[in-house]
Amino acid sequence: MASSVSAHAQSNPAPAPALQRGIVKMVLSGCAIIVRGQPRGGPPPERQINLSNIRAGALARRAAQSQPDSKDIPDEPWAFQAREYLRKKLIGKEVCFTVEIKTAQGREYGVVYLGKDTSGESIAESLVNEGFATVRREGIRGNNPDQARLCDLEDQAKAAKKGQWSEGGGSHTIRDLKYSIENPRNFVDSLHQKPVNAIIEHVRDGSVVRALLLPDYYLVTIMLSGVKCPTFKREADGTESPEPFAAEAKFFTESRLLQRDVQIILESCPNQVILGTIMHPNGNITELLLKEGFARCVDWSMAVYTQGAEKLRAAERSAKERKVRIWKDYVAPTANLDQKDRQFVAKVMQIVNADAIVVKLNSGEYKTIHLSSIRPPRLEGEEKIKDKDKRFRPLYDLPYMFEAREFMRKKLIGKKVNVTVDYIRAATETGTVPAFPERTCATVTIGGINIAEALVSKGLATVIRYRQDDDQRSSHYDELLAAEARAIKNAKGLHSKKEVPIHRVADISGETQKAKQFLPFLQRAGRSEAVVEYVFSGSRLKLYMPKETCLITFLLAGIECPRGSRNIPGGVQVAEPFSEEAMLFTKELVLQREVEVEVESMDKAGNFIGWLHIDGANLSVALVENALSKVHFTAERSAYYKTLVSAEEPARQRREKIWANYEDKPTEEVAALQSEEKERVAKYRAVYVTEITDELHFYAQDVETGAQLESLMETMRAEIAAQPPVEGSYAPRRGDFCIAKFADGEWYRARVEKVESPAKVHVFYIDYGNRETLSSTRLAPLPPAFSTRTLAAQATEYAFAFIQVPQDEDARADVVDCIVRDVQNTQCQLNVEYNGATCPHVTLQFTDSKDDAGLGLVKEGLVMVDVRKEKHLQKMVTEYLNGQESAKSARLNIWRYGDFRADDADEFGYRR
Repeated sequence: MASSVSAHAQSNPAPAPALQRGIVKMVLSGCAIIVRGQPRGGPPPERQINLSNIRAGALARRAAQSQPDSKDIPDEPWAFQAREYLRKKLIGKEVCFTVEIKTAQGREYGVVYLGKDTSGESIAESLVNEGFATVRREGIRGNNPDQARLCDLEDQAKAAKKGQWSEGGGSHTIRDLKYSIENPRNFVDSLHQKPVNAIIEHVRDGSVVRALLLPDYYLVTIMLSGVKCPTFKREADGTESPEPFAAEAKFFTESRLLQRDVQIILESCPNQVILGTIMHPNGNITELLLKEGFARCVDWSMAVYTQGAEKLRAAERSAKERKVRIWKDYVAPTANLDQKDRQFVAKVMQIVNADAIVVKLNSGEYKTIHLSSIRPPRLEGEEKIKDKDKRFRPLYDLPYMFEAREFMRKKLIGKKVNVTVDYIRAATETGTVPAFPERTCATVTIGGINIAEALVSKGLATVIRYRQDDDQRSSHYDELLAAEARAIKNAKGLHSKKEVPIHRVADISGETQKAKQFLPFLQRAGRSEAVVEYVFSGSRLKLYMPKETCLITFLLAGIECPRGSRNIPGGVQVAEPFSEEAMLFTKELVLQREVEVEVESMDKAGNFIGWLHIDGANLSVALVENALSKVHFTAERSAYYKTLVSAEEPARQRREKIWANYEDKPTEEVAALQSEEKERVAKYRAVYVTEITDELHFYAQDVETGAQLESLMETMRAEIAAQPPVEGSYAPRRGDFCIAKFADGEWYRARVEKVESPAKVHVFYIDYGNRETLSSTRLAPLPPAFSTRTLAAQATEYAFAFIQVPQDEDARADVVDCIVRDVQNTQCQLNVEYNGATCPHVTLQFTDSKDDAGLGLVKEGLVMVDVRKEKHLQKMVTEYLNGQESAKSARLNIWRYGDFRADDADEFGYRR
């Protein structure tokens, strides 16, 4: 650079003016520009250069706001065109210039050339040649060739009638400049967020500019949507003091946008402030300011940003991570956490509240996670519980709290979720007692769904508003705000104008009289649906009965579970060994899960006693199997007694947990069972076989109740025909009882086993035993009059006794084909021989011949015998073994090689 832009010119022009260089920052008019130098650690110096020997028209000026009598001054003819000519030619370009005169007031006049030296285009000559400026002939010296050339160029422009020398006087070149908009909100809305052509006329600070909107010449102030840069504060004495990095941010925007042609998307107009986004071919200034650490995101205007709020958050996050400029002292909320503690996968064990869950980590540790930046339903203002005598229960008494908890429970309980920790909220204290303990706040997702966002979008939670400098918030805060805006617009949940849902839930725990009245109803109901609300110990739970809308205390029947510590008169009763383990086992298996309960009786305190089933498993049996409970003598009267004793024996033999000190000797229960099992009891009953499975199990209906089923189906179909269900209105859920339209066009009772999508719902026909995958449009709710309480499911699963099922698919298919041919859709006689792991094992006789179907398979050499050790079954086992020997002798099917060789056993999938 020959000389700095800031080099001081002499009061009188030098004989040989020094050549200086700079970048054109701004064109003030057709004959004045502002030139800046190169930045060196901050905004560069700048100076105004007025073009010597020429004059261009003056641009419009607004009336001084401090002088009421002053008036707006319009453009002189061709003034704006002269400015535009120079703006398009010079802005951002390098020029060289010489200063010929510097007045006493400091104004500098000189000659400006485009480029690095005087061989470039003379700006004054170009203006005069185009008719945009006149020559000041009064100061012309005849011996100056440059000045003489200006006069010649002016004469040529006059002759060619260019610019201001054209006919008409130039009144058409005067802009109708508008300094304000009468109704800015309507003006912005009328544009429908379409890009508007504009010129940036002034940069107040990094995020606020003055723009000339084209073609209507509105001069408006635009604040960038979604961001805020450091500003210049005006002091009492009128001076301005910049905040840190304010000058740098302003220069950053000026050097890229000032007097550039841009497009502006006008996005909103709250409180007369126009918010917008400036689009430039070289990039989005909003994102650039954030990325370079010159600005921070602003929540209140982020919502109207149309180019993707996530881009702004990402740009700000990049600046924070690099600690540039305004973020130089930034410390991330999770800076002290290892990567494995910031992001992890965990299993949801409990829904504590509408914004908090308990998860189990891979290490086995339990951790409470709060959903970032949302607030669960709560009482607002003067709302209070009207009945002061009523005990306040937030889950049921807070509007929408139950709906929020249920949404979380059904979506998350027992599932694995992705947890991303956003921040750790420090404990707050009141005096010496912490009001809130330390909270781990995170974004929780499952299947790509942000649970907090889903809650907010359904109106089941609200978004917390933060101070602008509060960085402890959700990493998806903008999505949460957008979800809340949708919920408010659609009047969902907490934002609804309708009456809030009321949950009248009766808590009859410990209410002996109420429990007595309720007991017969539960006993008659058989299996009832329930949700486990609380686990007191391994065998004591609190249940919510949704159909009965009540809470009960439920004790597991048939077992003796270790007791935990409890307060008793005179002190504390010490916990029995393994009581904590039993409670954790029950919690992990059933807490907040949907279960089925069979109520048998109640105790003196009004607690119900019975059996609890979850996903086909009996919780009493599960505790016994895991050596966390013993079989109680009261189980002898139940149908589950043999199953309990069978489960207890292996646990006892393993000598673990409660059996750690067990001495091997038969218990009274085992001895009693052995005494009972002396003879096989044959009580055959008539059944109708409806389905054979690929695993060689079969489903059968009792002939005795066949007429009831036919009557129920006939009545149900008549009712459906009279009032057909609305197609597609039913939303199936796993475990629901429903009706399904089979291929024959008739409706049957069914249970939903799995929902992959609305088009793929897996159902089980409870009266026939077959399964099918259907669209939800072929499903409808089961009318209450035809529920399983009216008539129990008629299809019961059985397996063949005394035979081994081949593991090889082809061998097993041969057996299934044979059975389907012989017994499916026929009436047979069935006798239960012993219980298996999943269903009873039975013998099946043909009604007419009394031949044993399973024994027939053995005699045909299709299956091998499963040798049972029970004494009372030995006669049957011998008969089956004799049939197997006859098949061997005849070399039938699997015995075609004579005696079974090792490779044959592998081929057919049998145990050797």
